[in-house]
Amino acid sequence: MIPNPQSQDTDVAIQGGHSLYTSYSLTRTYRRPYYLMTKRALDIILSVIGMICLTPLYIVVAIMIKLEDPKGAVFFRQSRVGLNEKLFDMYKFRSMVSNAEDLLTDLLDKNEVSGAMFKMKEDPRITKIGKFIRKTSIDELPQLWNVIRGDMSLVGPRPALQREVAEYNTIDKLRLKVKPGCTGLWQVSGRNDLGFEQMVELDLKYIKDRSIAYDLKIILRTVKVLFGAKDAF
Repeated sequence: MIPNPQSQDTDVAIQGGHSLYTSYSLTRTYRRPYYLMTKRALDIILSVIGMICLTPLYIVVAIMIKLEDPKGAVFFRQSRVGLNEKLFDMYKFRSMVSNAEDLLTDLLDKNEVSGAMFKMKEDPRITKIGKFIRKTSIDELPQLWNVIRGDMSLVGPRPALQREVAEYNTIDKLRLKVKPGCTGLWQVSGRNDLGFEQMVELDLKYIKDRSIAYDLKIILRTVKVLFGAKDAF
């Protein structure tokens, strides 16, 4: 569905700093109907084409997941924080054991990235097929359905968890002023090699500079790093 042309978008001015910006200010809220409508149309067209073309891969991955762990579901659904802090269910191929969420509490002290995120290279909850689909980012492909539904965009900030947002400061929350994306500037700029502050920096840079041309550039860069990304875990 094409969004309401009166939908508001947010522009972020970034001031000072070099590798890490030190001051962010929300300068104004304004309407960008052409950009929003074109972005939504691009999201729908590319996502539908992607899901059709990737159907054979979806089937193969689903079979492999069920063969390794017949008790678990093929898809993993998790509540994420979207545009303007609205919750939505995000879909991924399941890459962990069935009771992964129950085991998370015991692993939080082993977090390997800074800030309000949890990542662990040797996470014991990840299955064998899970390691492969995470390494290649295939586990993220079901998010194309989230894009079609309108919960996400192809390009935008990484969808945040509620427990992560609970730790956000005012600056961090600025990344929630646009739809989260399947890919974004963070994913093609180092991903898990970067800390939380750097992720926020890149998200706000994207929000400030976003355009259809910028979105297409990030999508093309994502295709290049999709398979065999060394920093994906």
